[in-house]
Amino acid sequence: MTLAEKIFNCFKQQESFTLNDAYQMNNEKPHETIRARIYENLGIRFERIAKGIYKTLDAEETCILLEGDGRDLSMLADNSVDCIFTDHPWLDLKSNKGGTRAFAEYDCFKYTLEDFKEKARVLKEGCFLVEILPAENENNYEYLYQIKQYAKEAGFIYYSKVPWKKGTFVSNTGRKAKNTQDVMIFSKGKARNMRYDKKKSDITGIDCYMSGCNGMLPTMFDVQPVSKNKKIHQSELPLALCEQILQYVTYEGEVVLDSFVGSGVIGEVALNIKRNCILIEILRENIEKIKKRFENNTMFKPIMEF
Repeated sequence: MTLAEKIFNCFKQQESFTLNDAYQMNNEKPHETIRARIYENLGIRFERIAKGIYKTLDAEETCILLEGDGRDLSMLADNSVDCIFTDHPWLDLKSNKGGTRAFAEYDCFKYTLEDFKEKARVLKEGCFLVEILPAENENNYEYLYQIKQYAKEAGFIYYSKVPWKKGTFVSNTGRKAKNTQDVMIFSKGKARNMRYDKKKSDITGIDCYMSGCNGMLPTMFDVQPVSKNKKIHQSELPLALCEQILQYVTYEGEVVLDSFVGSGVIGEVALNIKRNCILIEILRENIEKIKKRFENNTMFKPIMEF
C-alpha cells in the first residue's frame, strides 16, 4: 500500500482531516513526505477545503489537468504512476510535411536521456511506457534508434512495437505512401504479470498470470484517424486507438500520465474505462480547448500551473 493510499484509508470515514492528523497517523514518515503525497493527489484522492485542512474524495476515477512543461515531472513522486502514454511533439521538419502533422504548428523537440530517466523515476516497476512515434523513414531513423537507446539506458526494456494503420487515410508525400505510425511499448524493468495463463490456470485451478500486458497484442491497430473537422489539436489521436492500447497496459483504478496532452483524448479515454489520469499541457490555448472538452464531466479537475 502506498503512503497516499494509507492516508486515504485513515481518513476516508471522516468529514475532514488536518496535516497534523496525517503526521500523527504516519509518525514514521517525514512531514515533508506526507505533505508531498497529499499535494500530488489533490483532485485524485484529496481535496483542500481550507489552509491545512483536507478531505478525502470518493473513490471515483479522476482526471486532473496541469499547465506546465511535460518534460518537467518534478511534481510527481517516484513510482507514482501505473502507465505513461504520450505522443510527444517530435522534431522532424522534413517529415512533418503532409498527412496529419502537416507543417507542425506547435513547438517540437527531440527527447534526451534525461527525459527517459524522469519517465523511469515516476513509473512503477514493471509498468508500461507507451510512445506514439512516426513510422521510420530516411529522415528520422537515427532519432528513432536514439529513443530506444535512451529508454534502455534509463532502465526500460523494449516490449513491443505495433503499427497503427490509419484506416483508409493515405498521405502521398515523400518516397512512398504513408498511412501508419508506430505504437512503441517499453516496460520499466521486467514487465509485470498481466497476461492470463490459461494452461497453467486450468492445471492448478487458480488464476495464473505471465509477464506481459493484458493479452496478446494485435499485429496492428487498424483505426481511422480523427477527421479534420472534429479535431481540437493538429495531431489528435482517435479515441478508439487510445482505448484499445490502455486496455492492454492498465487495470481499472490505475493512474495514467500523458505529459504532452494536446487534445486531452487520453484523459477522456481514461475516464471512460475507469482509469485515473494526469494530463500536462504547456500551451494555454490548448488548455482552454481541453477544458471545453470536459466541461460536462465532474471527474475532470483543471489545476492551473505548477
